[in-house]
Amino acid sequence: MQFAVPPDHPSLPGHFPGRPVVPGVVVLERVVEAIEATRGPLRALRLPQVKFVQPLLPGETAEVVLEAVEGDAPRWRFRVLREGATIASGEVVSAERRSTGGATA
Repeated sequence: MQFAVPPDHPSLPGHFPGRPVVPGVVVLERVVEAIEATRGPLRALRLPQVKFVQPLLPGETAEVVLEAVEGDAPRWRFRVLREGATIASGEVVSAERRSTGGATA
């Protein structure tokens, strides 16, 4: 999923005056939106690992790349790319447990 945060986004005026940078929480919101676009709404989430390596500036186009990971709960590794370079990466884990397909007593 590609996205760009417009220069008039409400989070930018104080982050940082004179040289706005897209806040990490806005980038992570786009990651969750990309997951929900393919999986549907998620409830509680954990982000056990997130790393921001380069800033995203207003108006720049970025792309969210997802990889589903096997485990007890739905989990995804993500990378956010700008012109092919990683600007953020990490994992998102849903609080939901995967269905085992068996009946419970």
